[in-house]
Amino acid sequence: MLNEQLIADEFPLQPDLVYLNHAAVAPWPARTTTAVIRFAEENSRYGATRYTDWMATETRLRGQVQRLINAPSIDDIALLKNTSEAISVVACGLDWHRGDNVVSSDEEFPSNRIAWQAQSGVEFREVSLQAEDPEAALIAACDEHTRVLTISSVQYASGRRLDLARLGQFCRSNRILFCVDAIQSLGAIQLDVQAIQADFVMADGHKWLLGPEGIAVFYCRAPLREQLKLHQFGWHMVEAMGNYDEKDWQPARSARRFECGSANMTGIYALSASLSLLEEVSLHYIEKTLLENTAYLIDKLQAVKGISVITPVAPSAHAGIVSFRVTDQDPVQVHRRLLENNIICACRGGAIRFSPHFYTPVKKLDKAIEILNLNI
Repeated sequence: MLNEQLIADEFPLQPDLVYLNHAAVAPWPARTTTAVIRFAEENSRYGATRYTDWMATETRLRGQVQRLINAPSIDDIALLKNTSEAISVVACGLDWHRGDNVVSSDEEFPSNRIAWQAQSGVEFREVSLQAEDPEAALIAACDEHTRVLTISSVQYASGRRLDLARLGQFCRSNRILFCVDAIQSLGAIQLDVQAIQADFVMADGHKWLLGPEGIAVFYCRAPLREQLKLHQFGWHMVEAMGNYDEKDWQPARSARRFECGSANMTGIYALSASLSLLEEVSLHYIEKTLLENTAYLIDKLQAVKGISVITPVAPSAHAGIVSFRVTDQDPVQVHRRLLENNIICACRGGAIRFSPHFYTPVKKLDKAIEILNLNI
């Protein structure tokens, strides 16, 4: 059992809040708040005097991300602004040919749709995931003109988790690029980019990773880095970074080639602190506990008259999101009443979305169900 004092110290949420909104924006752990305060105070007193320490923290974060996703090398990791930017790096960087297509689902968050639809002459195929075997449906939609299969590891509205290893194996065997928007699983469910044979993986820091907005991680498989045409340029993305007199510049051989300018150093300090907590707790424990919370919520919701759970019932399709609808009630109004009672959740895809994390106590889940019962 995780040390309860650690949880109490790291998550000093207001006692009257039931925070079930990690699929949107997560609260910071206490150590993350402390890291940002210390960095801000150091900056105000010393300016950039300790810049070498800042660079060391940036390098440390890349190493943390490498371990988090089991990337082959720290060189495979870029630190970008958000998931949308990372997806755009891939979508706008590929050498497209008229007639190419991209296969995805009809449940994607706009970021994993718009960037692909913006590519001239490229067909974007949206596959329904309501089939008995959604992975088979995605595979069946691919043909000899499919360049990319791009999918969210967990769907943001339904909470559906897909078998990434199965999809990755198909893509690698058929020379199709495999792109994974992992924003709704990274930090919640263990992810091994080598095991799933992913070519590209991206995720923001502000959801399950418990970090801030404005910083994201981007994994690009090494053989593909130079195949992506660059559209952003600056001092930070060159191989000889720091040599400001270099005229004959070359893009960095590492994934830093995708980072055109100055890094979000405040975000780097914050995310590094948050990842240190995840490492201390362990992703194995986090996934196990979060899946227990998910199963508990689904079981309790199914027992409430008039509620239909949207999230698939199969445990293999679970992550941290539980979505449901209330019969004959406007989800926007149900959501409003929940917020008024300090049940912090979201309304997505015409449903109410609960998203606890590993540290959310069962008594808080019970409180959410109790308030829900009183307001429907």
